[in-house]
Amino acid sequence: MSAQIGVTGLAVMGANLARNFARNGYTVALHNRSVAKTDALLAAHGDEGSFVRTETLTELVDALEKPRRVLIMVKAGKPVDSVIDQLVPLLEEGDIVIDAGNSHYEDTRRREAALAGKGLHFVGIGVSGGEEGALLGPSIMPGGSRQSYDSLGPMLEKIAAKYDGEPCCRWVGTDGAGHFVKMVHNGIEYADMQVIGEAYDLLRAGAGIEPAEQAEIFAEWNKGQLSSFLIEITAEVLAHTDAKTGKPFVDVVVDSAGQKGTGRWTVVSALELGSPVSGIAESVFARGLSSQRDQRAIAQDVLTGHEQQPEVPEGFIEDVRQALFASKLVSYAQGLDMLGSAAKEYGWDLKLDEIASLWRAGCIIRAELLDDIMKAYAGGQQPANLLFAPAFAEAIAAAVPAWRRVVATAVQLGIPVPVFSSSLAYYDGLRRKRLPAALTQGLRDLFGAHTYQRVDGEGTFHTLWSGDKSEVEAVDTH
Repeated sequence: MSAQIGVTGLAVMGANLARNFARNGYTVALHNRSVAKTDALLAAHGDEGSFVRTETLTELVDALEKPRRVLIMVKAGKPVDSVIDQLVPLLEEGDIVIDAGNSHYEDTRRREAALAGKGLHFVGIGVSGGEEGALLGPSIMPGGSRQSYDSLGPMLEKIAAKYDGEPCCRWVGTDGAGHFVKMVHNGIEYADMQVIGEAYDLLRAGAGIEPAEQAEIFAEWNKGQLSSFLIEITAEVLAHTDAKTGKPFVDVVVDSAGQKGTGRWTVVSALELGSPVSGIAESVFARGLSSQRDQRAIAQDVLTGHEQQPEVPEGFIEDVRQALFASKLVSYAQGLDMLGSAAKEYGWDLKLDEIASLWRAGCIIRAELLDDIMKAYAGGQQPANLLFAPAFAEAIAAAVPAWRRVVATAVQLGIPVPVFSSSLAYYDGLRRKRLPAALTQGLRDLFGAHTYQRVDGEGTFHTLWSGDKSEVEAVDTH
């Protein structure tokens, strides 16, 4: 039997992707380092479609039609390199190796260049939607060569999530573009979850609204402007009661958030690109702070907050909703702006309207507002920043008074809202006529002769701070 695609690495995500291909009419060759895992998949789901059982990578490759398509679903990093090293000698020119894990985009760029030198295609694809999405239809963000997508794309589009009949899968760009887009997706996801957490904390600690009642509030919010997968499941989690204690589920969960690394990668990459993703960064740092439980325990006895107890404003729930929406918009704006910076740096032709379309179904950050984001970037007149698009400029302007009230109230109550407040600071920083960076440049010039530019003319200058403080034109040493 000749299989259209092979999958090696049959943990839950790999197994579910293999099942998804089979359910959509493709013959799938299966391989896992432990043959028992292959047999377990076949025993449980072998009737879902056409599978070929293999015990070695050689058997896997031999079972595939040409050009061969081999999908790797193993832990990111060295395990991926190990599988590639074993596969390459078995493949022929034109064959396609696919990495569907959460690999770092720089690793993908390196691997793509190395395999291209051997006449092979390497495709890094971002896959979002978790275990359920992998089986029922994920959002798929493929990179690699356009030629490889011509062969692989129709298969990916068939297994992807659909939105109004359109597959949430499209070729993103060359080499590591697919994994880069997925990384930024995950950064937005971090910020999105953090602002939801901040809204929950404000409603509970600030307004005294218990989780069960909040579940109803979030369910109602999910019917309007905030409609999204994460708001939907927030209502579900807040409504859940722990069977053992009878307490709200959120009260028996340790308040220390884990992370797999993609949010951190987003922030590091943004720093390298000079892209200000302050809301995403604060969401990563908030998880880090939550994990410092020993220090937090000491702080409760040592540090004093001098909190005020202001009267919570009338309409506070609506204020929090508007602040949540505005902060959510900022996280998308920062992520999309970062994609624009990366496109210039790496020579990728990233189409932001198409990327937004990939996130409308199947993925974790799917939300109603993505339709409006698509419209904002469609056509020739693309905004320099998502927040400048008329629809979003008007929406965020309407939310600003509530946003300010919420942040001010949170500060007075001693409730940390790092993403609410940093997102507001980003918004104000964008619209401020003059920023204190002028003073920063003056200080840099004094201690390090780093030079500055003037508002009233061209050129680069330096002040002789240790001399007569006269100004001289800086010499270009480049």
